[in-house]
Amino acid sequence: MLIGIDANEANITRRVGVNYYAYNLLQALWQLKTSHKFIIYLKKTPLPDLPPVRPDWTYRVIPFPKLWTQTRLPVDLYLHHPRPDVIFSLTHYAPRICPIPSVIAIMDLGFLLFPSQFTTKDINQLRSWTAYSVRQASAIIAISENTKRDIINFYGRKSEDIHVTYLAHDRKLFKPTKDIKVLEKYGIRQPYILFLSSLKPSKNVEGLVKAFSQLKLPDYRLVIAGKKAWMYESIFELVRKLNLEDRVIFTDYVPAADNPVLMSMAEAFVLPSFYEGFALPALEAMACGTPVVVSQVANLPEVVGDAVVYVDPNDSQSIALGIKKAIKDNSRLSQLGLSQSRKFTWTNTAKETLKVLESVKVVK
Repeated sequence: MLIGIDANEANITRRVGVNYYAYNLLQALWQLKTSHKFIIYLKKTPLPDLPPVRPDWTYRVIPFPKLWTQTRLPVDLYLHHPRPDVIFSLTHYAPRICPIPSVIAIMDLGFLLFPSQFTTKDINQLRSWTAYSVRQASAIIAISENTKRDIINFYGRKSEDIHVTYLAHDRKLFKPTKDIKVLEKYGIRQPYILFLSSLKPSKNVEGLVKAFSQLKLPDYRLVIAGKKAWMYESIFELVRKLNLEDRVIFTDYVPAADNPVLMSMAEAFVLPSFYEGFALPALEAMACGTPVVVSQVANLPEVVGDAVVYVDPNDSQSIALGIKKAIKDNSRLSQLGLSQSRKFTWTNTAKETLKVLESVKVVK
């Protein structure tokens, strides 16, 4: 079987969210022993850390300025040979017209559940492009049972068309790791509470800031790590309003290599999101032995189980009490988290993904 993969989400330097999923799944697929061959489609030359070329793994670079998935990729799939038996998109956008079966991967449908948390331009594109991709896909990969239910409810696809493949953490990278120089790099002093994810409304960073202001822990700092995504300005305004500038540290984007240190040396990791597709940072923090506090919403209980402290994301007092509980119950939560994190591997994700691609009926 010749498998085509739209891997543009993996071919960027600052990987978060779907980029991280795409990169790690690509690496895991490359490492599998299989008789299949792969063509990896990209807009730009592959970055040096993408899997190397070999007889069964090649790259096809097709430069094009705009609407690549909607125009340039479909043309290539029609005209260029050998033509793949299936095209797999490492995100929820598939070629708008396609001569072969397509498979898409959907992280979550937060844009349909919470449209006010997205810009008008983004929400319009997400709605339109995702709808046609879901309609025409021969199979859909969801990263949680919760996402699968949302796809069924919003788009009416049959349950058997949607396959759940859980994400995982990089076991070589995410483990208990301490290095005071990394903290010094970002101007961080212990003890501190950590949030690490993209800054956008769904993450409820404002709720965390409010909770932190209610804690009677004057020696603690709140570290907010992650790149600015969209509609994040109000977070900085709230910190100023609450006079917390000297106790809240914004790091901006943090390279993956530094994440395990920030997580391992924190007193607690907090992810008080209104909604998550998988909440991978929570799993990574557990793998570092750090007590974790998360919202009891969406797929979070599905991923982290009983190894965390659950809070109500709509109640800052609940978040504050959850943080105190995590700090107090540090040792027990640390062990539970380490055990829970071992259940997820990228090898399993790749194997389950390959089963889905193999199951798609090939058009001849």
